[in-house]
Amino acid sequence: MRKLLENIWFLIKLPFLILRWIVRQLLRWWKNTFQTIHFLLTEEEEDLPIEDTLAKTIQNPSGLFEHINDLRRHIFRALVFLVITTSISFIYTAQIIDFLAKPVGGLQKLVAIDVTEPIGVFMRVALLSGFTIALPYIIFELWLFVAPGLKKRTRLGSLLTIPVATALFFSGMAFAYFILLPVGIPWLTQVMGIRTEVRPSSYVQFVTTVLFWIGLAFEFPLIIYFLALVGIVRAKALLDQWRLAVVIIAILAATITPTVDPINMSLVMLPMIALYFISIGLASLAERTRRKQAEA
Repeated sequence: MRKLLENIWFLIKLPFLILRWIVRQLLRWWKNTFQTIHFLLTEEEEDLPIEDTLAKTIQNPSGLFEHINDLRRHIFRALVFLVITTSISFIYTAQIIDFLAKPVGGLQKLVAIDVTEPIGVFMRVALLSGFTIALPYIIFELWLFVAPGLKKRTRLGSLLTIPVATALFFSGMAFAYFILLPVGIPWLTQVMGIRTEVRPSSYVQFVTTVLFWIGLAFEFPLIIYFLALVGIVRAKALLDQWRLAVVIIAILAATITPTVDPINMSLVMLPMIALYFISIGLASLAERTRRKQAEA
């Protein structure tokens, strides 16, 4: 009888024990991460030339395995976080699909012709939503792996780019959803007066593709800034080639735009052209920063 009561008491305590273990692991992860960030932002690593680094690696190959083991840990934590965000996305996937379907008139406008089509759309949206939410943390884990090889003054700047890049990406997605799709989708579904039955699979694939590429296009100024910071591109060269850039942007807009009419192309081209000239200003700022660092 006593053994039975002990087992029952253990089963009652088990959820609380698991919860306590999870909380301890989270607190330990937070403490270790904070200490790592503090160390990376305050300590300067030994700056060795590439030749010396390669020679040191050849003489002591075990150091390379330590880096591989570190990379494995970072990838593992990123995958764990991705599993968590994807699991949370499953709870809200129906609301997300309804939100994505608003430009076409809501879920009632979507017509499935395959038995497995709704569940396929559900899984695709859940996985993409989980990945989108986890993307900043995945980039952060990559930063933790790369940061020890950077100079101290570069680490803070590269760390701050993570929230900036995330904000730019979501700004591009918001532009595509609230401005581009409400104009493009009605035109696509009513062109030539042909009645269109919208399938969930093709519609969700189309919408997520447009959101992704427009969001990625909004990262262009940040990419140019870092390329100018390391001396690969120059602001003057970008300004001199603005006509060629407009032509390339027009080609990209024609590829990304859901329609080929001038109105929708202009909706994509104008912000991309504005982003290009913003990139020129950021490149000039990066060049001044680079000159100051060289003088210092």
